[in-house]
Amino acid sequence: MSGRTDRVDAWSTVRGSLARHLPGYETRSVAPLGEGLDNVAYEVGGELVVRASKEPDPVLRAEAVRREAALLTALSGLSTLPVPEPVFADEEAGILAYTKLPGLPLFEHPVAEPARLAERLGGFLHALHRAPVATMERLVPRDDYSMEELLEDAGRDYGEIAAHVPAGLRGRVEEYLGTTPPPAPEVLVFCHNDLGAEHILVDPAASVVTGVIDWTDAAVADPAYDLGLILRDLGPEVFELTLTYYEGPFDAAARARAAFYARCSQLEDIAYGLRHGIRAYVDNGLAALPHVF
Repeated sequence: MSGRTDRVDAWSTVRGSLARHLPGYETRSVAPLGEGLDNVAYEVGGELVVRASKEPDPVLRAEAVRREAALLTALSGLSTLPVPEPVFADEEAGILAYTKLPGLPLFEHPVAEPARLAERLGGFLHALHRAPVATMERLVPRDDYSMEELLEDAGRDYGEIAAHVPAGLRGRVEEYLGTTPPPAPEVLVFCHNDLGAEHILVDPAASVVTGVIDWTDAAVADPAYDLGLILRDLGPEVFELTLTYYEGPFDAAARARAAFYARCSQLEDIAYGLRHGIRAYVDNGLAALPHVF
């Protein structure tokens, strides 16, 4: 019951923010889009996405909204794929409204020919990772989470999900968790930093990428992390094809880090799905374990 109450409270906040920033705007239709750890999102009028922060601290809430609105504005001249365009940012209320992009989340709407996604994703990441770091670091934090910390987190996640992992895969996972993580990257770049299938929009019938959403976790980070999530969610074939269009340096060490990130984040996603009762994260994650490990 508390989850439903939280959503009602969030919509009340969104409605008040719409009245202040878009007076006279008719909310002809309202549809919940989803709820994560940080935000609740709604589609309003078939043309807006309005997201309410769940951050209780008003200072942190305002800063997060301010930062993401500034970042999305900067991305309009940088990204080769459509990204959300801010309509208004209500920092006090923790509300960010932006134009709805075409397409559906790849996470829930697999495409018929996933290999066709590689060209746009590779070009997108090539452009993103070439952005001037000094400029982008004024808009996003530097991700300084160590490889050792990631591996420790993955071990804890695996402890939660081990009973759900097929018996034939447990040995492979456990063996990997007992290895030394790869060396940290020498160069960090501007990254989406959460480029999972839930944040890639597609036209499923045409097998075309139509946009990239949710830039909340964007950071100056290891470029292999963005590629690692392509490997995790789209598989080795699409990963290799994406690299052919990436046109950036990506050596054997970067490949090792991409595989490391794919494995750690896969265990994290399954654990997240189990904790929050989101079956799609569990089912998709378990199905991908053979190619990830």
